[in-house]
Amino acid sequence: MSNTLDASGAGSDTPNLDFAGTTPYEDYVQADVLTHLQHPRSDDPGEMVFLVTTQVMELWFTVIVHEWETAAKALREDDIPVAMDALKRSLRELEALNASWRPLAQLTPGQFNAYRAALGEGSGFQSAMYRRMEFLLGDKSASMLVPHRGAPRVHAELEKALQEPSLYDEVLRLLARRGLPVPQAVLDRDLSRRYEPSPEVEAVWTSLYADPDAQHDLHRLGEVLTDVAELVWRWRNDHLVATRRAMGAKTGTGGSAGVTWLEKRATKNVFPELWTARSHV
Repeated sequence: MSNTLDASGAGSDTPNLDFAGTTPYEDYVQADVLTHLQHPRSDDPGEMVFLVTTQVMELWFTVIVHEWETAAKALREDDIPVAMDALKRSLRELEALNASWRPLAQLTPGQFNAYRAALGEGSGFQSAMYRRMEFLLGDKSASMLVPHRGAPRVHAELEKALQEPSLYDEVLRLLARRGLPVPQAVLDRDLSRRYEPSPEVEAVWTSLYADPDAQHDLHRLGEVLTDVAELVWRWRNDHLVATRRAMGAKTGTGGSAGVTWLEKRATKNVFPELWTARSHV
């Protein structure tokens, strides 16, 4: 809240309304840009809801990528408190992202079909920022760069993310530096490929959970990573349910397998050994 001074120097409750150019708020937030990015391609009023909701999701992807990259850098520097702060912020952001499904969660087939043709070959799996999220989680695939060959900056950013350690890679490297027996083969793996679960890594997490006081900060790190993984799983399931409700088992936009593809995604655990280790504690 800001106060202004009147001519006598006394406080005034009237905000400053006179600016030489655009308002400082506009200069910072770029609200005029954001609120004029919507260009529906059909006459159906429901398309505006779909379009804005999708754009909001993209903004949440962007800030979550920022948080996870911040956390990965902090872990690389053995700064667990900074990493934890970023990961905890991302939990609130993931909750907001997941809530973005609510305006779309009860679409009927007829309502979706009213503007579905306007999407053309557009599909959520083509989202570059969501792909960067998946890469940070260790779910990597070079083939997912192909749709972005026509956008050099986006393609370069994805290529960089493909080759860099994921958030989970940085976690495992930290565990190894702390003296835990993470296999060298896991540490030296091809970072451009999807992370595959390791029984030895599962045993490391089992030991941390069996004696949480031994390295309490690592146990807490494991728990906040589990929170992240749970919310990612909920995102995938909410996506699946919303899609199933709106279009059943039909082929998805952009030629994807639709519900079948989403069902496969929903069965994959993020940070897998954090889940399987619990069976051995």
